[in-house]
Amino acid sequence: MKFLAVCGSGLGTSFMVEMNIIQVLNELGVTGVEVSHSDLSSASPGDADVFFLAKDIAEGNDHLGEVVVLDNIIDMDELKEKVKKVVEEKNLL
Repeated sequence: MKFLAVCGSGLGTSFMVEMNIIQVLNELGVTGVEVSHSDLSSASPGDADVFFLAKDIAEGNDHLGEVVVLDNIIDMDELKEKVKKVVEEKNLL
C-alpha cells in the first residue's frame, strides 16, 4: 500500500504532510504502508493507492484515483481521523 502527499510545489507542505502521515501510522501501529510526497504536476494515478491533497488543489484531481481531501493540512486531529478511516477501509488496522 502506498500513500502520496501532494501539494502545489512538492516541497515543504507535502513533505510535512508525509511526515505527519507517518507519525499517525506509527501511532496506530499500522505497518506496510509506504508514504512519500510529490508536487501536483508530477503526480500520476500509478504513483500511489491513496493521494492526500489540500482542499485548495483537490478540485479537478480525482483522475489520480482515491483522493483524501484535507481541509486543514496542519490539523493533526483531522489527519489522524482521515488516515484511520483509510487504513480501516483497507483492512490495515
